[in-house]
Amino acid sequence: MSYDIAVVPGDGVGREVTPATVRVLESLDVPFSFTEYEAGDGTLAEAGEALPEVTSQGVESADATLFGAAGESAADVILPLRETVGSFANVRPVRAYPGVDALQPETDLVFVRENTEGVYTGIEDEITEGVTTLTRVVTDDASRRIAAFGFDYAEQRGADVTVAHKANVMRVTDGQFLDSVRAVGDERGAEYDELLMDALAMHLVQRPADFDVVLCPNLAGDLLSDLAAGLVGGLGLLPSANVGTDNALFEPVHGSAPDIAGQGVANPAATMLSAALMLEWLGEDEAGRRVRDAVEGVLSDGPRTPDLGGEAATEDVTEAVVERL
Repeated sequence: MSYDIAVVPGDGVGREVTPATVRVLESLDVPFSFTEYEAGDGTLAEAGEALPEVTSQGVESADATLFGAAGESAADVILPLRETVGSFANVRPVRAYPGVDALQPETDLVFVRENTEGVYTGIEDEITEGVTTLTRVVTDDASRRIAAFGFDYAEQRGADVTVAHKANVMRVTDGQFLDSVRAVGDERGAEYDELLMDALAMHLVQRPADFDVVLCPNLAGDLLSDLAAGLVGGLGLLPSANVGTDNALFEPVHGSAPDIAGQGVANPAATMLSAALMLEWLGEDEAGRRVRDAVEGVLSDGPRTPDLGGEAATEDVTEAVVERL
């Protein structure tokens, strides 16, 4: 069996870290076929649309998708692509790696983020000049679905769950989210903690080791995981999985980094670690472990890209990971 993988490099450093990761995948004993598709700012400039239909169709029909980075057209690219694969859960592991300077070396947690609603539904309006609105959508169905996924994820790993919310202020919407999560937790007899998301932000900085799996609404998951990235060495180390029922898209958490794009010094670790998540989602657990071990070994021993205090190029890191594999 060969896995059909859609590859969407996107913009900026995505065009550097994605082919580096494909090379790592090609060095494995897992049969892949890769088909590259275009999307992003460059595509918008050339074709008049940021996300061509052929790309959406390719992602929809693939076994999984590896995505690079989105630029200014991110809302017109990555959000629709997540919808294309039916993604309802965004999984973002955050951990400190040996050899990498980290503010909190004990950090090792996972954010399970609702991926379909909240304020990211794009329902904005200008009522009159100088007066704008943003509609936040929270439903029982979506909240129950992410709660079930999060509790399952934690149970498989023997991890504790912390539910992040702001129901003391957003009483209706986060109240709905919290009520739905509680209902699923009660049905399963699950144990979990609840914490206001602003307090959680403080505790993450002070005591990240207190947390294992953090279950949270869409915007909170986005912001809190980026905050946690600062504890372990930056966004260049964070992978993510956008998981649906039958399809999934995998991407580094970092953006297109236009300040270093084209210089060949982008850190490919997050994209490679995203590929490890993809392998595990495909059922190739051993291959996923091998990729993760190889990337962690290079992070520990070098070479390292400039964002981690080194002088290595993207190609140097890629060669080192392939050599370890």
